[in-house]
Amino acid sequence: MITRDEFKTIASNGIWKQNTSIVQILGLCPLLAVTTNAVNGIMLSLATIIVMALSGVAISSLRNLIPHEIRIPVFILIVAALVTVVDLLFNANLHELYLVLGIFIPLIVTNCIVLARVEAFAAKNAPLQSTFDGIFMGVGMLWTLALLGAMREFLGSGTILGGIDMVFPNLQPIQVLPESYPGFLLALLPPGAFILLGCLIAWKNWMEARAAERNKQKPPAPVATAGCH
Repeated sequence: MITRDEFKTIASNGIWKQNTSIVQILGLCPLLAVTTNAVNGIMLSLATIIVMALSGVAISSLRNLIPHEIRIPVFILIVAALVTVVDLLFNANLHELYLVLGIFIPLIVTNCIVLARVEAFAAKNAPLQSTFDGIFMGVGMLWTLALLGAMREFLGSGTILGGIDMVFPNLQPIQVLPESYPGFLLALLPPGAFILLGCLIAWKNWMEARAAERNKQKPPAPVATAGCH
């Protein structure tokens, strides 16, 4: 079982405090290459969430049976098997998107986010906690890639959710800016991704600095004193 406090801690760490993209700065290769639009970032993140959740519960369940000396090769083997399943599912059901994401789905096997969490958390904790850790670490990656992709897409082409028709054929991208918008090419290139990622990191640091300042300014809680009888 998992307590409410454990759940809140795992969720908070994955989504915000230990965010893999803007705190730990892991998985920069897909972060910079795939997020030319929000849809690509979201779908790759969903694939990563599935792999992280299933690998977390599998490795946590088998952790006492895996010799310490060969744990890393075994972890990679488990992750690779799960990534193969996800890769085949994308190829069968979302073929156009599969072609766009290309090598980055198989590369989930070597993604530092996945290997870091199974080594640091799943190999040392119970299956349920490990599953939630994998899910929320993936959710932290998802909102970061979705936001970064939306920013790059908006600045680069003036649209939002470009490529959504590859997932839902009846939907079309949202044209936010006029079609005559020439586009800002830098936003769609890796240097633009680096700049916008830096802005996201700076924004998170600013938010945490503001929160720390507010906590300092809070008046201390009154101390209860015993009355005389």
